Amino acid sequence: MLKSISVNSEATHSSIAETLKLPPFAVQELFEQADARQLLEAHTGMRGFGSSEPRHLFTRKGQDWAHEAMAQNEYVGPAPVTLDALRSQIKRQGITNERIDRRAIQQAFTDLVVPGHLIGELGPALNSGRSILLYGRPGNGKKTIGARVAQLFNDVIYIPYCFEVEGQVIKLFHPMVHQTINRSVENDGAAVVQRGDYLDGRWVACRRPYVLTGGELTHEMLDLSVDPRVRFYQAQLHIKALGGVFLIDDFGRQLVSPKALLNRWIVPLGSGIDYLKLHTGKSFDLTFDELLIFSTNMPPQELMDTALPRRIPYKIELGAPSPDEYHRIFLNEATGAGLTIDDATIEDIIIQLGARYEMPLASYQPRFIIEQIPASAKFDGAKPNLDPECLTHALANLSARRPQAPRALSA
Repeated sequence: MLKSISVNSEATHSSIAETLKLPPFAVQELFEQADARQLLEAHTGMRGFGSSEPRHLFTRKGQDWAHEAMAQNEYVGPAPVTLDALRSQIKRQGITNERIDRRAIQQAFTDLVVPGHLIGELGPALNSGRSILLYGRPGNGKKTIGARVAQLFNDVIYIPYCFEVEGQVIKLFHPMVHQTINRSVENDGAAVVQRGDYLDGRWVACRRPYVLTGGELTHEMLDLSVDPRVRFYQAQLHIKALGGVFLIDDFGRQLVSPKALLNRWIVPLGSGIDYLKLHTGKSFDLTFDELLIFSTNMPPQELMDTALPRRIPYKIELGAPSPDEYHRIFLNEATGAGLTIDDATIEDIIIQLGARYEMPLASYQPRFIIEQIPASAKFDGAKPNLDPECLTHALANLSARRPQAPRALSA
């Protein structure tokens, strides 16, 4: 409270209650303790604009207490919850509480062309809450599917602004990760702690988080580290993803070896418990409840030894689209761009890709090609259309290797 007063111009009961997210009776008790210890003095003549509340100013002793508190750490904000409270809440709102049925997955992918096997393989994996490996050649929608998976979960969960372990503050809530929802009532079995009619403001109602990381991921990013400037912790990415989905894209392309990363996950994936260590040397455990998805362009056998695949029970291959699926993807992309294309032209594109460019079909190609049409039309001062010349140039840009004399696509 003293730290909050030192950095805020308003030092009233209501302003401190809003900063600390504590109920009025708790803030009243804090002010009474501060007054008894001669740390603050109330000035009834000094009132905030439009407020009838007295403001509180530091005594000299109070200033010393505030400086000492800041020297320990510079965290100012909502009061932390306990580690036990966080553990209990994670279990109460486990991701396996939700049932994802076939219809929900079909609806989530209704605007995408996906392999026929995907929904049947993805459904059990999502309902298990266990880890998933998505693998296959690049450009076939692994990242897109991971993002759609996160949207399938609808429960409201509660995340604390921060929690405390052995006197150390660890910030957990992040507005870029946790999409807040205005809720003042409990949600099924995931009710946040309440005291009478008071909803504990230290917890934020939000959607299940979705965290995406890629080649920038390092081993150090999965361990707790204190910021030496402010002397408190920011929770790691996978801790921010608790209760939601954590997608590691481009798995195998990180600076650290895939085996080392997987070894980091062996205990959490096997036991559902993650062990973390503070800079003081104190270790603590935290319930590991999230859907962990590994996405890779590399063959799985190159990424892990024979023991590690047991830790990733669901492995889903996303291969190249069939010619029929490719047709449907191209038609969808063209329609979305307000363009028209006939089946014969799409068939000619497929032939060109294989015969002249030696490129396998990939789901990203139709959008890549169509996105180049407006620039070509702008250059010629014409209306965007999928004419043979524009398509030929766009097709050539799919690869740095070009045929000596590219054949123009038939109209």
